[in-house]
Amino acid sequence: MVSEVHMPGPVCLIENVKGQLGANQEALQILSAFKQPVVVVAIVGFYRTGKSYLMNKLAGKKSGFSLGSTVQSHTKGIWMWCVPHPQKADTTLVLLDTEGLGDVEKGDNQNDCWIFALAVLLSSTFVYNSIGAINQQAMDQLHYVTELTDRIRTRSSSDQDEVDASDEFVSFFPDFVWAVRDFSLELKINGKPISADEYLENSLRLIYGTGQRDKEKELNMPRLCIHKFFPKKKCFVFERPAQGKKLGQLESLKDHDLDSDFVEQVADFCSYVFSCSKVKRLSGGIKVNGPRLESLVTTYINTINSGSLPCLENAVLALSQTENAAAVQKAIAYYDQQMSQKLQLPTETLQELLDLHRASEKEAIKIFMENSFKDINQVFLMQVMTRLEAKLEEFFKKNAQVSSDHCSALLQGIFSPLEEDLKHGIYFKPGGYFIFMRKIRELKKKYYEEPRKGVQAEEVLQKFLQSKEEVSDAVLQTDQTLTEKEKETEVERVRAEATWAIARMQEEMQQETKQLLQQKKSHEKHIKVLTEKMEEAQAQLREEQRACQKISWYFRQGLLLNLKITDEATGIVSYWLLSFKDLPISALQECAELREENERRRKCWRCLVC
Repeated sequence: MVSEVHMPGPVCLIENVKGQLGANQEALQILSAFKQPVVVVAIVGFYRTGKSYLMNKLAGKKSGFSLGSTVQSHTKGIWMWCVPHPQKADTTLVLLDTEGLGDVEKGDNQNDCWIFALAVLLSSTFVYNSIGAINQQAMDQLHYVTELTDRIRTRSSSDQDEVDASDEFVSFFPDFVWAVRDFSLELKINGKPISADEYLENSLRLIYGTGQRDKEKELNMPRLCIHKFFPKKKCFVFERPAQGKKLGQLESLKDHDLDSDFVEQVADFCSYVFSCSKVKRLSGGIKVNGPRLESLVTTYINTINSGSLPCLENAVLALSQTENAAAVQKAIAYYDQQMSQKLQLPTETLQELLDLHRASEKEAIKIFMENSFKDINQVFLMQVMTRLEAKLEEFFKKNAQVSSDHCSALLQGIFSPLEEDLKHGIYFKPGGYFIFMRKIRELKKKYYEEPRKGVQAEEVLQKFLQSKEEVSDAVLQTDQTLTEKEKETEVERVRAEATWAIARMQEEMQQETKQLLQQKKSHEKHIKVLTEKMEEAQAQLREEQRACQKISWYFRQGLLLNLKITDEATGIVSYWLLSFKDLPISALQECAELREENERRRKCWRCLVC
């Protein structure tokens, strides 16, 4: 079952206007959109032989290519219909329906020869459609094949031996299928059934023994050319599809309205084309896709219109030029895409940029090799390498510039506090140069700690520091000038401080000496007072001791008893006791005991008196 078509219907690929062939740009644009390999089936034959019907069946449609039911030819030029291949995945089936050969309205057959040659050049399966049988008349009508060597060149050299060059046709000529329409004969030879292929081979046997060499050569020329140019041949015979006026209504007729043998024969034809037709290839086995086929059409038409012969070598060369130029652009575009996605400027090192370049370059070259062919002397490959080298140089410059700009902006931000300090004159003082350089070192350290500065980090820093050398020199000169003055001032200050310190020290020593003298006098006076007090105390103590001894003696001698112990005597004792309360405890105790003794004796005395 035929899959969904890529095009709603056929379009004219090569126009034929008043004998002038021209490529339809709209059709070329459509063709170039098919990036898959193409199987190209072209059908050629006399007009009114049912070519378009077979092409519609290959397209899986009842209508599409115009079917004429009158004596006038309908198809003009070469029409194209691209459909998905029904049996080969990822392959496009390109159907080419040509205008009928032998149209009396053309006037001459030159235009037919070019249509025939173009169909051969563009197809991978060439279908020749004829009516009746393969007889001498049919061979005579196929004279176009004998003119291929006059219409096609394989090489561009002018001294090409066409006889030898014709041997090369077989390498790029398509497979040949002869479709015999309205075939009414029996496929038998000498009473034995034969196949359609055997019928074709038998018809292509060379004719000998007529005795007319020139005639034999003329008769055999189409046969020789078919044998030589198309080593792979196939034949299909078709019954008449319908009778009478029904032939003019084939588009609307159902299969059951057609001859059953014809329906089966058409099915066999389509099956063979689908399964056996090969992808179109160029010399070297290069597969043709839509863009390449578009290039071939353009090259052949331009060559024919210029009055030259289509040259296969030139066509391939022109195609290679176009393809290789496109491959270069594709490789460069891939490289640009990879670098823009993966490269982050600025890079820390050149090696980082080189590694990414080499990886992208390797893939770009791989893409170029996949999309190029016949790059003679590697001209286009060298273009790729040269452009990639130029790209690398651009990246080097851009990387350096981005790094430089980034580092400059970074330094401006980091050193802005230093600029502010300079404006306020913080460093224009004695010792300011040391503070200034210490600040520079701190800011440099901060700068070095910033990531992804790029390859210009050190160079930009050095240039920046060089731009500050005048400021640094000014700070240093100011520091030195102020330092000399400060040294003189400092010497004077030290001297003044030393003089003041000495004077103050002397004053303090005098005050301390005076204070010590005063303390000495006060101490001596205090000693004297204490001494006097001690002496007074000692004298009083001695006086009291003498009084106590005296009292004690009186009591002991009983003086108070002889004096008739009176209250007066007792009062004297009491007075003494009170007066000498500060006497030692032993003296007081003794006085107390004497008093008690006196009281006891007095009581006893009274008793005696009584």
